[in-house]
Amino acid sequence: MARIGRRRKTLLFFVALLVYSTIVGLLLRDRYSEFVAGLDVPNTTVHVAKPTPQDDPLALPPVVKEVPKEKDLSVPFLVQAPFGVWDELHGEACEEASLMMVKYFMNDEKFSSLQEADQEIKDLVSWQTKNGYKVDVTVSELARIARDYYSMNGARVMESPTVEEIKTEVASGRPVIVPAAGRLLGNPNFTAPGPPYHMLVIRGYNETEFVTNDPGTRRGEGYKYKFSTIMEAMHDWNGSVNNIEQGRKAVLVFDS
Repeated sequence: MARIGRRRKTLLFFVALLVYSTIVGLLLRDRYSEFVAGLDVPNTTVHVAKPTPQDDPLALPPVVKEVPKEKDLSVPFLVQAPFGVWDELHGEACEEASLMMVKYFMNDEKFSSLQEADQEIKDLVSWQTKNGYKVDVTVSELARIARDYYSMNGARVMESPTVEEIKTEVASGRPVIVPAAGRLLGNPNFTAPGPPYHMLVIRGYNETEFVTNDPGTRRGEGYKYKFSTIMEAMHDWNGSVNNIEQGRKAVLVFDS
């Protein structure tokens, strides 16, 4: 009987404690509500800024709402051998010439003279050699070269792009640098059989063709390739001319 009495007392104690805690909690809640109601707190709205491409790496660049049937950007043309001297340096300068064309377009500039353009190609090639780049570079390497040499920080590599995606970039004011297995381009102005690896700039399009600035020929300004030709020839550098056609499908664009 003593044990039962102690259990009842213990149970009554905990019940009383629970009731007391509940009453105190209710009183404190009411007093807190009265306190908050008496505060002069302005009714403010918090505005969250939309992320920009600089703030958010995942933010998409601006694109046109509707892609027109035709487009042709005023990208200044530069042949990779400005004086027609197709020596070893100039014969491999398609990457440099392509990058320079896009850079000048983005800066709304023109090539002031063949002499200055040729010297800029030589200076860029020299810088690349000193910084460990090979004769042929990938679009990812070209993006780094653009950043480090020209301070062009808005590079974006697009893998496996479609015709429509390339058209959208051009329609949005962004020329597209394309790496290619050069001999698949079939350009009759190339010295046969054509370069194993090549780069060119897509500056426009119509309903069936891409309009390019192809630095591999002095007749390359506004040269038109069929969509299928560009898409089939598109191959990034993979280290060997023997299997260049195994290179990935990728292009390079600059958002800024």
